[in-house]
Amino acid sequence: MAAIRERSLADVLQDIIANVQEIVRSELRLASVEIREELVKAASAGKVAAAGAVLALFSFALFLLAAVYGLALVMPPWMAALAVAIVLAIAGSILITAGSKRLKLIHLKPEKTVASIRETLHG
Repeated sequence: MAAIRERSLADVLQDIIANVQEIVRSELRLASVEIREELVKAASAGKVAAAGAVLALFSFALFLLAAVYGLALVMPPWMAALAVAIVLAIAGSILITAGSKRLKLIHLKPEKTVASIRETLHG
């Protein structure tokens, strides 16, 4: 049998510190990978949504032009354009308010990493 070597307290503490440092590095790498994966998904979804938004914008502009022409049949053209602009301003302010409220709810939090750190700390 090989003789069991007694380790000093300093050696044990150095090993503990080295292990804790490695755990922290591993958790940071995990968080980085997790966030990067979510950002790639968000970028891909954003591109598709942007293309759709451009098409919807052109469609909406044509719809508004048709609304102005339609209203111009029953009122002066300037008044028809003003009426459409006022309706758009009201709708736009409502959408901006709703969007800003939703943006406040978004947070990038690496859930898996937080759970892993909690598990590591609590045993």
